[in-house]
Amino acid sequence: MTAEHSEIRALIERWVSSVRRRDLEGITATYAPDVVAFDAIGPLRFTGRASYREHWQRCQEQVRGEPLLEMNDLRIEQDGALACAYGLCHCGCANEKGEMESAWMRFTQVLRRIDGQWLIVHEHWSAPFDPQSGQAHFDLQPE
Repeated sequence: MTAEHSEIRALIERWVSSVRRRDLEGITATYAPDVVAFDAIGPLRFTGRASYREHWQRCQEQVRGEPLLEMNDLRIEQDGALACAYGLCHCGCANEKGEMESAWMRFTQVLRRIDGQWLIVHEHWSAPFDPQSGQAHFDLQPE
């Protein structure tokens, strides 16, 4: 593992830790000011840290208890000042009855080294879906 890969992995681990702690400042600190995000929830696109921060705040307000966020099969590709991290993420939270509701999602984060530090410049979350029915497949498990 290169030093760059270690730095990128550390950034992602800070991001995960911030999400689990519901630390909005910690979450948004990992994004570049001009981040563009395609989240699985909400509008088609978020442009800029402030816009994505508002989305994260709304998401945090809907989470009951401690959020579930587990990365699986995280892979990092890096060349120069650009990197891509991707994998599967098990995420969810308790419902109104206190029962955990979760699903596996796909995620991709594109990072750029800006002023000596890695920041997420693009993030994409998705769930597989059936194009015939339009229904998302939230019941799939990693192989």
